[in-house]
Amino acid sequence: MDQVSKRDEEFRQYALTAPPMRTLLTVCAPLALYQALQSIFKILDALMAAHISSSAVSAVSCLSQITLMITALGAGLAVGGSIKISEAYGRGEYDLVRRRTATLYAMAIAASLLAAGALIPFAQPFLRLLNTPEELIAAGAGYFRVEILCLVVNFFNTVYIAIERSRGHAKKILVINAAVIAVKLGLSALFVYRLDGDVVTIAAATLISQLILLAYALFSMVRDEGAFRFSARNIRLKKDTVLPVLNLSYPVTAEKMLFSAGKVIVNSMSGRYGELTVGALGISNNIGGLTTGWHAGMLDGASALISQNRGAGRYRRTLQLYSCLLLVDVAIGGAGLLLMNWGLPWLAQVFAQSKEQFDPLFCEMIISIHRWEMLGYLTLGVNSATLALLLGYGRAKLTLALNVARVFVFRVPVLWAFQHFTALGAEAVGLAMMISNVCAGLSALAVAVPVVRHIRRLEDQDTAFT
Repeated sequence: MDQVSKRDEEFRQYALTAPPMRTLLTVCAPLALYQALQSIFKILDALMAAHISSSAVSAVSCLSQITLMITALGAGLAVGGSIKISEAYGRGEYDLVRRRTATLYAMAIAASLLAAGALIPFAQPFLRLLNTPEELIAAGAGYFRVEILCLVVNFFNTVYIAIERSRGHAKKILVINAAVIAVKLGLSALFVYRLDGDVVTIAAATLISQLILLAYALFSMVRDEGAFRFSARNIRLKKDTVLPVLNLSYPVTAEKMLFSAGKVIVNSMSGRYGELTVGALGISNNIGGLTTGWHAGMLDGASALISQNRGAGRYRRTLQLYSCLLLVDVAIGGAGLLLMNWGLPWLAQVFAQSKEQFDPLFCEMIISIHRWEMLGYLTLGVNSATLALLLGYGRAKLTLALNVARVFVFRVPVLWAFQHFTALGAEAVGLAMMISNVCAGLSALAVAVPVVRHIRRLEDQDTAFT
């Protein structure tokens, strides 16, 4: 039987037996900090775009949602693959871990090539197909082409990070990505502030940093030890290996693509209030990421922990982890709400200052949108914790339903109604965001109740059997 390294076996035992809250914080805190750093990076990136001009930040904000929609293909594959790897890892089936790891890398390469071939030749027609405002296409077409190259590289990097996450290498992920972010920000600052570059140079800095991570990933995956070491002979492109990964990945991919597509639709609808509103909404989303980024990191780590414990048949422990996660995520949301209530005016002023002049209208737009959006921080914590539980149990179709409802039931129709039946201005966008985020948390709670009851029945059956 294939074995894992001593370090990987020690982590498996820790994940299955250590006190739930300590396990959750030990594994998830570095991942949450990494996501928070990513959010800070996005804000600094937007600040550099704002330094160029308000139109530049609007272009970056709009086009970044489109690239996120495409990146969902790799992200869904990474989530689905890492959950199935974690499940086999928790059961101690190391030969299956080896096969799934190698096959997941092969699938990531195929997805990267597919995305490159489909998108690079047709960048501008694709943007027009998504109803991107022509002025933003003119300002950001070059940026989008470079971003396509970034996301192709990022497909593979995302899978590598997901596999490392399933092994509990949270600190390693934090260190690697902090280094990548430092390179990215250093290059962006050089290009924008010293060389007077445009938004294309911002994307170029991202590409260079992602290529550095790719080089490290390729070096690391072939020099690893145990069941997580990549070897081409372990690739199994057969039903028994590929289908379990795809069955979990495609709902996650669809969820992320539809969620990002919904944001693209909201951006397009926001254009009714003017080009600057699109940029203000993007900045509002980035500001919100300072809180929700922590939620995302907790979700990534907790879903893997829940999957490992589920694989080992420790159903009660999965519910203990979920309860701890709910507590932590709601506390994060509360802290974010308090801090942002104090710091929003200052952040808005920073974003509204370009190298040309201060834009008071842009500043007011940011505040008017985010003062509503931030009221959903608490319920987004509930939503994130529940998504972790659902993913850990392979209920990807439920996560798909929740996130589709969040955008296409609670957000897009609400914004449409505001636009057609009220005289609200740009703040209608913030109101729609707040309503959808609150409803998302309430919907997640409604879904969690029967799922928790089902897990308790599994626990009772397992206890009776043993």
